[in-house]
Amino acid sequence: MISVVAPIFNEQENLPELRRRLVAALETTGQPFEIVLVNDGSRDRSGEIARQFHAEDARIKLVELSRNFGHQPAVTAGVHHAHGDCVVLIDADLQDPPEVIPEMIRKWQEGFEVVLGERNSRAEHGVRGIGFRLFYPVLRALSDLPSAPDAGIFGLMDRRVVEEFNRLPERNRFIPGLRSWLGFKQASVMYDRNDRAAGKPKQTLRRLIHYAMDGIFSFSYRPLRWVTWMGIFVSTVTFGLAAFYLLQFIARGGRTYGSGFTTTILSILFLGGVQMIAIGILGEYVGRIYEEIKQRPLYVVRDKVGIDGR
Repeated sequence: MISVVAPIFNEQENLPELRRRLVAALETTGQPFEIVLVNDGSRDRSGEIARQFHAEDARIKLVELSRNFGHQPAVTAGVHHAHGDCVVLIDADLQDPPEVIPEMIRKWQEGFEVVLGERNSRAEHGVRGIGFRLFYPVLRALSDLPSAPDAGIFGLMDRRVVEEFNRLPERNRFIPGLRSWLGFKQASVMYDRNDRAAGKPKQTLRRLIHYAMDGIFSFSYRPLRWVTWMGIFVSTVTFGLAAFYLLQFIARGGRTYGSGFTTTILSILFLGGVQMIAIGILGEYVGRIYEEIKQRPLYVVRDKVGIDGR
């Protein structure tokens, strides 16, 4: 059986088209399937619409969270409740076309355990578009992942991969990175990412920045190493300047350059900036440690429809 997991947050405009295209794409595979919608605390009619979908088609199921926990916890909740032999992850905004899923299924049937939806192009423009296009090159440069293709959550995991995924305890989640870290036999399906089918993006710039930082800080110690090298560089330059001024002082017979006000202020500001960057990077790691040791659940389920006999 094929499971498709789609997190939804205020997506009432897109849900009817999502249902139509998902069902049409999955029916072409000739395999039984289920669609697990995860309502991540929507404030519109998304939950009500999803319940109506289940009443009309029992293959469509709903996991309703008690509040908005965020995109990655909602996706994780869907994976935890999916029962298929493979699980496909897709966003509900239809930027990732459901019509690509049959090709992923064929790759899976050929023996690949992870099939990634890798983007040929993106439709986003402006600041968001620039940020999206810069993120994966930066992630590849900073992370210790074996690979970091230009792929979001859109993709397929075999049941064996899903079982390993469900054992991962992280609270600050970057699912593409976790999936890449797990390894297994992987393949990619190329596609063009579209604009949203309707409505405005639900991920704010602040959340996207937090998501990017999770991707970087959850899979690498390189920022800490870079701060160390920055400190060594600053110390070396400072030592060199001190030696230079000392030699100038001796060469001038004990006379100095003016008051040195500008040099002093610039040095203080530069060193202060380096220290603030270092403290900020340390704070990101410490904050993530704090989140992990609390051991709170990643999400809370308020209700289930069509799952576990409900």
